[in-house]
Amino acid sequence: MAGEAQCLTYVGCNFLRQRLVLSTLSGRPLKIRKIRAKEEDPGLRDFEASFIRLIDKVTNGSRIEINQTGTTLYYQPGLLYGGSLEHDCSPSRSIGYYLESLLCLAPFMKHPLKIVLRGVTNDQVDPSVDVLKVTALPLLKKFGVDGESLEIKINRRGMPPKGGGEILFACPVRKVLQPIHFTDPGKIKRIRGTAYSVRVSPQMANRMVESARSILNKFLPDIYIYTDHMKGVSSGKSPGFGMCLTAETINGTILSAELASNPQGQGAAVLPEELGQNCAKLLLEEVYRGGCVDSTNQSLALLLMTLGQRDVSKVLLGPLSPYTIEFLRHLRSFFQIMFKIETKTPEEEHMGGEKVLMTCVGIGFSNLSKTIR
Repeated sequence: MAGEAQCLTYVGCNFLRQRLVLSTLSGRPLKIRKIRAKEEDPGLRDFEASFIRLIDKVTNGSRIEINQTGTTLYYQPGLLYGGSLEHDCSPSRSIGYYLESLLCLAPFMKHPLKIVLRGVTNDQVDPSVDVLKVTALPLLKKFGVDGESLEIKINRRGMPPKGGGEILFACPVRKVLQPIHFTDPGKIKRIRGTAYSVRVSPQMANRMVESARSILNKFLPDIYIYTDHMKGVSSGKSPGFGMCLTAETINGTILSAELASNPQGQGAAVLPEELGQNCAKLLLEEVYRGGCVDSTNQSLALLLMTLGQRDVSKVLLGPLSPYTIEFLRHLRSFFQIMFKIETKTPEEEHMGGEKVLMTCVGIGFSNLSKTIR
């Protein structure tokens, strides 16, 4: 097979999602060996297997081979197909784990994607659906992926360990992406947020709001935190509460922070007041880190810049997260693209932590499977 020559080989289970997403977009086959080979329970975990099944659902003609122990995975990508789908996510990771990768793939499907995902909507590990809704969708719009059909809707909330949440994600397709110049984050004008409580007293949400405001009011007057109390069928199967805060600037930058309570039966009980205050402090830390894209969406922004037209794109980011640094290495192996990275010291920018200006020329990726009407 001619494709075997370009097959990229990796070792270990780290960054599995990045590798599968980039392999699907670049069309290059992929082999991952020694997945947790030395552990007592070797091979792929249930959430990774669920993720591979999801990739299989949104593509057409993918070839996936996994050996008996689950320690070796061979993936030959097919065409991104899309359409109306449903997927039950593994409750050991939140829906955000799956949604982050779908956000990278959705604009390049053949048919507009409309997918219902079921599982845990908010946990302590992955970005929650709330955060992706308020930060990732505006980012996609900047690259020209917009329209009425771009939405994330939470039908039911589900907290760990049992989940029971449900969301709808819909995204239109685009033939090409626009290059962006997004280098001035601007000053913060308002803070918005959601305090949610599921199968606990509705008072929990109000207590979180009050404690978060006690910190944020010193910083800004325009603060509005919604309370979202789900009851009955729409509240999932496990109790819990949490908060998601976003700071918006005059130039349309959105920075976010979030916290959720410990899952039922695990760890010490968290006071809503404490959680609200810690979430507010996390938001202020994210504001200090700054940049035009918050740390959850750095890799999404860099991927969309890479796939843009053959033109220069620039974006100012806060300090790069370890996940983003590995993502840049993967972009180089799959697309042979290098970013120009310039550091900006706080003195030059007059604010916050060190910033990084990322510049690249897009590869001119065109959505070949989009039918021309």
